[in-house]
Amino acid sequence: MAKILFVMTGADQWTLADGSKHRTGFWADEAVVPYEAFKAAGHEITVATPGGVVSPVDPASLAPQANGGAEAAANIRAVVDGAAEFRRPVALTDVTVDDFDAVYVPGGHGPMEDLAVDADSGRILTRAVESGLPVGVVCHGPAALLAAVREDGTNAFAGYRITAFTNAEERLVGSAENARWLLQDRLTEAGLKVEVGEPWAPHIEVDRNVVTGQNPASAGPLAAELLEKLS
Repeated sequence: MAKILFVMTGADQWTLADGSKHRTGFWADEAVVPYEAFKAAGHEITVATPGGVVSPVDPASLAPQANGGAEAAANIRAVVDGAAEFRRPVALTDVTVDDFDAVYVPGGHGPMEDLAVDADSGRILTRAVESGLPVGVVCHGPAALLAAVREDGTNAFAGYRITAFTNAEERLVGSAENARWLLQDRLTEAGLKVEVGEPWAPHIEVDRNVVTGQNPASAGPLAAELLEKLS
């Protein structure tokens, strides 16, 4: 049995370029699909958030149209509402990375608001990648990689080949024009090598101990790859 740390957002709003707030949180199936895969494999999950707050779910991610229908949406909601780990997170400040065997960061626009600048999240991810732990990050979750900055100012993931929610996908959902910054651009500026796949199609990248997924459809393949690394 492995111990897997889920680093999750505590933000329920995303601040846009014009100062307005967009309702957000984590994207439900990006947390639920890997959660169910890891639990089915017998692994233990701990959720950690800024301040130990319950991570808010983006309401849009619970809609039937976001989940392939009403039945699938109901199943996703049941896990979000019922999983004890989601209801009882620990604070990022209290996390000792060496207690875990892997780290996973789901997306949603929430990480763009808080994890991108959270020093404790950055500390955890820096320690994880440098110690060789499997690190999985999907969709907007790679925003958290921006805070993984070493004392010399370099990003701990610089030079890694990754993928993330793309500029094209941000434009397609109508969020690009009013975003303060775009994830693909900021990751590239930090020295990460962002590989872009077709919008909405499953796409993962594996580079050493880091597994990244481009969008919600990539959460399942990413979870499978992490399970391989833990086997």
